[in-house]
Amino acid sequence: MPARDGADIAVDPQTIERARLFALLGRLLVAAPDDGLLAGLRTLPGDRTPLGEAYGALAAAAAVADSVSVEREFHDLFIGLGRGELLPFASYYLTGFLHDRPLAELRGDLARLGLERASGVSEPEDHAGSECEVYAGLLSGSFEGGAAEAEAFFERHLRPWAGRFFADLEAAEMARFYRAVGRLGRVTMDIEQAALGLPA
Repeated sequence: MPARDGADIAVDPQTIERARLFALLGRLLVAAPDDGLLAGLRTLPGDRTPLGEAYGALAAAAAVADSVSVEREFHDLFIGLGRGELLPFASYYLTGFLHDRPLAELRGDLARLGLERASGVSEPEDHAGSECEVYAGLLSGSFEGGAAEAEAFFERHLRPWAGRFFADLEAAEMARFYRAVGRLGRVTMDIEQAALGLPA
């Protein structure tokens, strides 16, 4: 998806951290991490907050993982022979069907924002990873829209279902490394929903 030049955009440090977190979740959901990303994840600092504990769990999971095993796990969870254990799409979570109304609504909003699916990507745009990446871009200012557009995107396209998806990922039978990704996503969604629910 095309990005804008963010050099002239002032974004507060907390929002930048939120953007980085959603970008990380998006990256881990669209493809299995390679050795370089796993090495970086091993250095994540933890603390005694729910988010810090989730970061610590992800670092610990990365410490005992390798790219080959995580690639196999990713395949089993999200691709499979016919389908993976989980279907990480908004349409499926909200209607029980793929390519349904939530995807059409998302495509309309992406078109209005001037965003389109990258060439070579076969998954529908309502994939959890893609939605996290778009939200990260809106938060960081990489995509046009600002804070109001970011909040509206979260409310319409992530809040109704992503928390349930991450909870399912955390509990998935085939998840090992991705159990920690599910935990981080679930905690992140809880924090984001609470923060956006506060009065301005």
